[in-house]
Amino acid sequence: MPLSEHQHRRFNILTGDWILVSPQRVQRPWLGQKEPITDKGLPEYDPLCYLCPGNERAGGDRNPKYASTFLFENDFSALLPDTSFQEISSGDLLFARGERGRCDVMCFSPRHDLTLAEMDKESIQLVIRAWSDEYVKTGGLPYINHVQIFENKGEAMGCSNPHPHCQIWAQESIPAGPAREIARMTEYMQRKDSCLLCDYLSVEMKEGARLVVENDDFIVLTPFWAVWPFETMILPRRHMASINEMTVSEQASFADVLKRLTTRYDNIFMTSFPYSSGIHQAPTDGSHHQEYHFHMHFYPPLLRSHVVRKFMVGYEMLAEAQRDITAESAAETLRRQSDIHYKARAL
Repeated sequence: MPLSEHQHRRFNILTGDWILVSPQRVQRPWLGQKEPITDKGLPEYDPLCYLCPGNERAGGDRNPKYASTFLFENDFSALLPDTSFQEISSGDLLFARGERGRCDVMCFSPRHDLTLAEMDKESIQLVIRAWSDEYVKTGGLPYINHVQIFENKGEAMGCSNPHPHCQIWAQESIPAGPAREIARMTEYMQRKDSCLLCDYLSVEMKEGARLVVENDDFIVLTPFWAVWPFETMILPRRHMASINEMTVSEQASFADVLKRLTTRYDNIFMTSFPYSSGIHQAPTDGSHHQEYHFHMHFYPPLLRSHVVRKFMVGYEMLAEAQRDITAESAAETLRRQSDIHYKARAL
């Protein structure tokens, strides 16, 4: 059965979920909601932006005139450190428990008009070092067992401010998504005495159809089980559990693939490409997580043109994830894109 022609289900080895793939639907007409183009040509500095250097934030504090990355505690945190761990229950049916944590915001650059795709590799490497420092620092707090670094880019992904930034949410519990991955990695390690993602990466490298970009230390691929139209995952070639295990050379390599991938995203539709991305790495619970393999997910919503967006509705909310574009086709589209950003080519 040719996977590129007939509907089939693919298995996600990281979560244990199934994904319905329906390549025959690619040509269906679209009359649904379309996203407007938002590539407006932003200024280097916006006096009304609460993330720009020297400006007042929504919570009343004023940013320093920072020249590189800048980290601050979220003015409207979803997690707070002084929350009671008290449990509330009613038999076996109603159960709640307090959750301690903290939320930080990290600006990538003082420039309001840049994204990772348009930053130079040296500046991206500074972001990576800051990520590593915060993973160690925040993860070292006695009540923090998981650190989630993530970026929502673009209005389509709910980002309210275009200034380049990410968020770092750290908490006492391990969230459901990462917990599923940990369980799958642990089970595989116990059964095979081997790393799940090391073995998976070996298969992908042999097949080659889903590889996007690579260098000496990292590989970017479209996962076999991808759900989002141009979903990708960044994996280190060697086994490492967390970002702080990277050498300086590997940090530079990570910056290289981050820039090349995000540039390709922008080049597909010649616009600032929206996505949600996040780093998955070992919990900070004090245990030795031999099973864990560091990786980074990218989930972009744009589907067939620069305005058509994929929504998770209907069947996907009530049954299971579904996609029309095969992972192999999406990877080929990304591979074909240039390493040079479309704005730079226009100069």
